[in-house]
Amino acid sequence: MVSGVGADEGTLPGDGRHGPDRSTPIESSMPVEALLERLRATPQGLSGEEARRRLSCRPSRHRSGGRRARALGLFAGQFRSPIILLLLAAAALSAFLGDSTDTLIILAIVLVSGLLGFWQEWGAADAVEQLLALVQVRATVLRDGRPAEVAIGEIVPGDVALLNAGDLIPGDGRILEARDLFVNEAALTGETFPVEKSVGAGPPEAPPARRTDGLFQGTNVVSGTATLLVVQTGGETEFGRISESLRLGPPESDFEHGIRRFGYLLLEVTLLLVLAIFAINVFLHRPVLESFLFALAIAVGLTPQLLPAIITVNLSHGARRMARQRVIVRRLASIESLGGMDVLCSDKTGTLTEGKVRLRSALDIDGNPSERVGLFAYLNAALQAGYTNPIDQAIVAGQHPDISGYEKLDEEPYDFARKRLSVLVRRGDRHLIVTKGALGSVLEVCTAAETASGEVVGLEAARPRIDGLAAEYGGRGDRILGVACRDVGSEAGIGRGHESGMTFLGLLVLDDPLRPGIAETLGRLTALGVTTKLISGDNRLVAAHAARLAGMPATEILTGADLRLMSEEALVRRAGRVAVFAEVEPNQKERIILALKKAGHVVGYLGDGINDAPALHAADVGISVSDAVDVAREAAQVVLLEKDLAVLEAGVREGRLTFANTLKYVFMATSANFGNMFSMAAASLFLPFLPLLPKQVLLTNLLTDLPEMTIAADGVDPELVARPRRWDLGFIRRFMVVFGAVSSAFDLLTFLVLLRVLGATPAQFRTGWFVESVVSASLIVLVVRTRRPALRSRPSRPLLVATLLIVGLTVSIPYTPLAPSLGFEPLPAGFLLALALIVVLYLAAAEASKFVFYRREASLPSQSEGREVS
Repeated sequence: MVSGVGADEGTLPGDGRHGPDRSTPIESSMPVEALLERLRATPQGLSGEEARRRLSCRPSRHRSGGRRARALGLFAGQFRSPIILLLLAAAALSAFLGDSTDTLIILAIVLVSGLLGFWQEWGAADAVEQLLALVQVRATVLRDGRPAEVAIGEIVPGDVALLNAGDLIPGDGRILEARDLFVNEAALTGETFPVEKSVGAGPPEAPPARRTDGLFQGTNVVSGTATLLVVQTGGETEFGRISESLRLGPPESDFEHGIRRFGYLLLEVTLLLVLAIFAINVFLHRPVLESFLFALAIAVGLTPQLLPAIITVNLSHGARRMARQRVIVRRLASIESLGGMDVLCSDKTGTLTEGKVRLRSALDIDGNPSERVGLFAYLNAALQAGYTNPIDQAIVAGQHPDISGYEKLDEEPYDFARKRLSVLVRRGDRHLIVTKGALGSVLEVCTAAETASGEVVGLEAARPRIDGLAAEYGGRGDRILGVACRDVGSEAGIGRGHESGMTFLGLLVLDDPLRPGIAETLGRLTALGVTTKLISGDNRLVAAHAARLAGMPATEILTGADLRLMSEEALVRRAGRVAVFAEVEPNQKERIILALKKAGHVVGYLGDGINDAPALHAADVGISVSDAVDVAREAAQVVLLEKDLAVLEAGVREGRLTFANTLKYVFMATSANFGNMFSMAAASLFLPFLPLLPKQVLLTNLLTDLPEMTIAADGVDPELVARPRRWDLGFIRRFMVVFGAVSSAFDLLTFLVLLRVLGATPAQFRTGWFVESVVSASLIVLVVRTRRPALRSRPSRPLLVATLLIVGLTVSIPYTPLAPSLGFEPLPAGFLLALALIVVLYLAAAEASKFVFYRREASLPSQSEGREVS
């Protein structure tokens, strides 16, 4: 078993106990044997027990202590609002001055509110963590001498990782073995093209771009295989240090931006109202501390304290529902973006099609079946060491020639600029480069062609026949590849310029049938307001044929060549009208996504390949699949457990359900709550006493929030799911003004009835208004939760039960032993009847206002709740 004692003062490089060892990044000047000795590791990896011991010694890992720290941080976060902190400070001052009973009540209400928020958010966080475990990125390492898959977060210095094309590098380390290894280091160095890596000592203190024997976390394997000795992980890696220094978070989503702006709106209203209330009450010679506590209590009432918890609960509830639909959400805010998505960009293979590529035939330039073309295609596909892809798998599965006489010498891996792959093979004394790839890319490096009889002719003479075959098969929707070769004499490697002067041998014809029912699925997405766009590297004829079969309009097509000649402004204008982008290069995918976003669309991108990561990052919603390469899955915000647009359709519906339920709480907070608090502020100006005591204001706020905690499970009317919706602060502001005004009008009616008609004492007034405020604010949720008449849209049972329980509790509080401590007293039956009548009239007025409000909003283009995206 490997010892766990480090060679340098009992620690390992980067051991968290003594801080990271940053003297020589990945020890680039140290021989591998010395590095293995220092890490107390072997080329066969660590034992399972030793790996667990090292993991337990690393303080950054989420063990039980970390879990407790996160729980305490989340609980403390419930009280981080400046308003809450000021309220607690003022309550403490009140206790110091002798009013301990009120202080204890205020503290108890604030604590209960915080506990409710913590309980909701902690449960939601746990649920999301369990879902993320389903799609976490894993790496293959040697444990006890055998390959084992572990989460990247569980890899420790001294682990030996086995890497293949598409894998993320799990940590900084040194290469022990490599074969045809090319790595994408763009995230670390900015280098666009893959960098070749090999075994051998790198120059001391060399920057990442020059360390040919070092691999770095945050990069990924493009082609080839490697065995990596992990030296540093997490925050001690080059990428980790950069991330820590910049402290960059994920880009803000449209929903998060809307929530932030909503917070600013409430903050502005709250500050103005609170300052005015406090100043006027002091001017009227009321007690300063009591006036200050009242003003702060009003601020708490205006601030939707539970909004973060409600949003988290709604999103996590939506994430669980989406998981049942086989859609895993890696970032909760992306649920809202998925619901608001109105453009979905996707590749063809495996999305529109079954993803089961079949080799139909290998043809010579005259269109005849050719064993020679099939043999050379098989050599190229079977011997390449890059990313395992459906095309090479189909070529290898479709034929079984004897290649025992061939030996592979070298490889030039496929890249998305050249669009071809070459292998150098030896048979006897002959060294041949065999090239396969996109037809146009292969023809670019050919000067001759071989006929069916074996005669070599000039490419120009053969070009009409080749182009005719490509048009014939491409028009049927088949994918066409070219195969070529060149004798390079005694060359033992593929050097610069070797992919030239080649002889074209023939074509490969492959097909990938459409998924059954794909046209119907795309039709349902269109009905939901989501336009699907095809972004493919395939020939324009192949892409157009597949699009037409799937029911997509293919009258206007943009190719990669067209995009190169097009300005950004022109692309922004045309991207929305074009349904098919063909012959597209990887960097152009990102450009198309950004153009669509500039045109005002919420864009989703579905990709699973090595070259899809930039587009996944650029999209509002990056979508991948569970069997995608690591780099694509890590870049995505949403992961489909099945690569099927029908699964995504269900995810879109769930996203819209979640968005609609989140807005319900916002509507409640900006209607009844705002109206009540505004009325309270106004009443304090002309009443000879405070309309509600600070503790009563806080209790009102707590009770009205309780039913809203069940909103996540509430049903949503079908029309709110039918179209994409986006956060619209203007709509919320108008909603707040209209429904806040209705609420305030009935509050003023309540004041008039209590004071002028019923002759209420101050205690009766506070009790009566408390009952009316909580009951009306609870019941109004049943009205504003739907655009339909409330009786025609049934709320969920938890919401209805919670609302009725709060109504019952509120009415009974004045008759309990707690009433004197809270400043309440029992109300006569006449008071209760009058208040009940006012509540009924208020609900009826709110229904009428809702009808008028939504009819007016429907006449304003792009101004409805969430701006319907057309």
